[in-house]
Amino acid sequence: MAEKTAQKGKKSESSGKKTAEKKKEVKIKIRDIGIEVKNPPKKVCNDEKCPYHGHLKIRGKIFQGVVLSAKMDKTVVVGWEYLRKIKKLKRYMRCRTKVAAHNPPCINAKEGDIVRIAECKPLSKTKSFVVIEVVKEA
Repeated sequence: MAEKTAQKGKKSESSGKKTAEKKKEVKIKIRDIGIEVKNPPKKVCNDEKCPYHGHLKIRGKIFQGVVLSAKMDKTVVVGWEYLRKIKKLKRYMRCRTKVAAHNPPCINAKEGDIVRIAECKPLSKTKSFVVIEVVKEA
């Protein structure tokens, strides 16, 4: 009986080594989001609302702006300036826009970073955008 248990133990050890080897061989799978991104995330996350590792689809507009606030959990406020023409005065007015965007854990943008955000389905009452890449870190 002792021999049988020893054989069973050997089988479990060898199968354990194979799973460890398989884990090392597994590469990071990043889903193609349909947009060319220069800096795809290097970390892996389990977030359902992540465009790379979850099921979130991107559609619509893409903007680039500065992260103004990163105090909320998995959310950043991104802002940018643009010029608006006033026809009557033949001049331009400087305007600002602030948008709340989902910040996946694999990207983890911080205050002062320049990021690209893309439109997606409404994630909450105020969030309809998601951060797809950090262009320049602060």
